[in-house]
Amino acid sequence: MALPGRLQYFPVSHLAGALGLFLTLMIVSFWPTSAPKNLQQTRIVVEIPEKEQLPQAPEENWQEAKVRAGENLSLLFDRFNLSAVDVLEIAAAAPKQAIRLQPKQTLRWVTSGDNRIQKFEIILSPLARHSLVRDAEGKLQYELLERNADYRPRFASATIENSLFLDGGRAGVPEQVLIELAGIFGWDIDFALDIRQGDSFSLIYEEVFLDGEKIGNGDILIARFNNHGREITAVRYEDDKGNANYYTPKGLSMRKEFLRNPIDFARISSRFNLRRKHPVLNKIRAHRGTDYAAARGTPIKAAGDGKVTFAGRKGGFGNVVIIQHGSRYQTLYAHLSKFGRGVRKGRKVKQGKIIGYVGSTGLATGPHLHYEFRVDGVHRDSLRIKLPQARSISKKQKADFLSKASSLVEWLDSHNSQSLVDAVDNS
Repeated sequence: MALPGRLQYFPVSHLAGALGLFLTLMIVSFWPTSAPKNLQQTRIVVEIPEKEQLPQAPEENWQEAKVRAGENLSLLFDRFNLSAVDVLEIAAAAPKQAIRLQPKQTLRWVTSGDNRIQKFEIILSPLARHSLVRDAEGKLQYELLERNADYRPRFASATIENSLFLDGGRAGVPEQVLIELAGIFGWDIDFALDIRQGDSFSLIYEEVFLDGEKIGNGDILIARFNNHGREITAVRYEDDKGNANYYTPKGLSMRKEFLRNPIDFARISSRFNLRRKHPVLNKIRAHRGTDYAAARGTPIKAAGDGKVTFAGRKGGFGNVVIIQHGSRYQTLYAHLSKFGRGVRKGRKVKQGKIIGYVGSTGLATGPHLHYEFRVDGVHRDSLRIKLPQARSISKKQKADFLSKASSLVEWLDSHNSQSLVDAVDNS
């Protein structure tokens, strides 16, 4: 085929190559610009401005103080030159019991530039605090802040060679727990006079942890004491009203109830009065007990279970019997004509036992019983003080108690058995 015009002077192969190049250029010129990413090699560099720094809130400056003996919120605020107006605001916002301060209690607060309270806390424990925070309108809002702790049971046991506190401490039992242990068994055991070498105890109590760190000790769940071959077990039980007490595994209370009056067929001739004029000495002398007028020889009963710590002559009191009831309570009976049979120092007495008879020995104008009731060494009005109650488990909760008590006893027994095995293996 003849080529038209000047094309006839070019070889056919050259013309074919030129045509191919032309077509390639046309295709590239009209190809879409958005090529797939795997074919795109262009690197785009973008300068990013530095991130704008947001203004940080100023660090809160907490101040802290311990409450002094006899100090209230107003006095504490005065001590630190805080606003008296804030005292009124806190009192209006918080419950009354929240601002009843106790000595050594920790308070902390944050103030504004004009020395006004912005945040205020009353620390109850590592787990609870009263908190007051000023809202957007400037009013203090109250809240009780509480955290949940981790309660872990711990078993401990010891044989007494020296004393409860020395040997218990060597066994790793905290002093606070040993004091509670003595209080639980204090109605049955005199830890000053009854403890003998070879006595032993075992218990399971709770350790309290917060964020993995131990912050204190909780309650004794179960404890057992072997005293002179006598085994006594106490189980903690909380009833449906939230009241917790210690009982024997059969449900009898470890606490013993007092008789309100240690004498029958008598009248009260003189009440508890710290400003009474003494009828014999004719001058003001505190009357730290209750007098019961009765016929000479009227029987006098022990107000509760305990141990006689004194039986003899005692100055103006004449013939006196003093009974220790557990670790906290003590009763005194004075002006006796004679003592009950077998009543002497060191003897244990049961509630209602005749410990003596009405008389008028010592400084007395006539036959009567002078009766004193002491709590932690302090004289209290026996007619008004709320006496400790010794109620056994109610029938309604007896089944629940027996089930839980049985589980605790088995738990303690298993620990004691393992402890014996360990002792044999280590010997």
